[in-house]
Amino acid sequence: MALSQDDLKRAVAQAAIAYVPNDCIVGVGTGSTANFFIDELAQIKHKIRGAVASSEASAKRLQGHGIAVLSLNEAGELPVYIDGADEITRHLHMVKGGGGALTREKIVAAASQKFICVCDASKLVDVLGKFPLPIEVIPMAQSYIAREIVKLGGQPKLREGFTTDNGNIILDVHNLQIMNPVELENTLNQLAGVVTNGLFARRGADVLLLGTADGVQTLKR
Repeated sequence: MALSQDDLKRAVAQAAIAYVPNDCIVGVGTGSTANFFIDELAQIKHKIRGAVASSEASAKRLQGHGIAVLSLNEAGELPVYIDGADEITRHLHMVKGGGGALTREKIVAAASQKFICVCDASKLVDVLGKFPLPIEVIPMAQSYIAREIVKLGGQPKLREGFTTDNGNIILDVHNLQIMNPVELENTLNQLAGVVTNGLFARRGADVLLLGTADGVQTLKR
């Protein structure tokens, strides 16, 4: 019987548990694959001290399992951060932010010694950009940022009816072929009013656990 996407996500979530040290505070991402990881983490909650969540939604799910949720300021540097991706290349550059938590995800990833990306094989691509690139923007900068993105060759679209956990808006940028993710990440971050963008290239994943029909494959930088 063919494995469903949920089966693949569950398999990589289970594999990620091996990367969680005993007696640690673990960084936890946001989204459907991260939710499977949270459910797996609940099985070993007696072995960890708690978690730092990259979104309010993940914090609620962790607390629902009886896992202590700490702020990043309380926790300090984390040994590991585990999260999914909307797209990832073999260079372990990613597009993230489909769930809208990109800024907090990027902060927790930056504060972690190791980033383990967990996703199913459908997310592996040769070139980033088919999935629209999310950019978190301070609301007063919306039209300015949109004009600048058009100059870069993208088609920005406001994510309707959505506000980030930080109180900002998201522009989803279509029609980009991202040949140099590190350069584009830097360029976008220089625009006044951009909080952050969904390119995780300067700080990519250290390990990718990829769910495939033949089992979980491990790619490393």
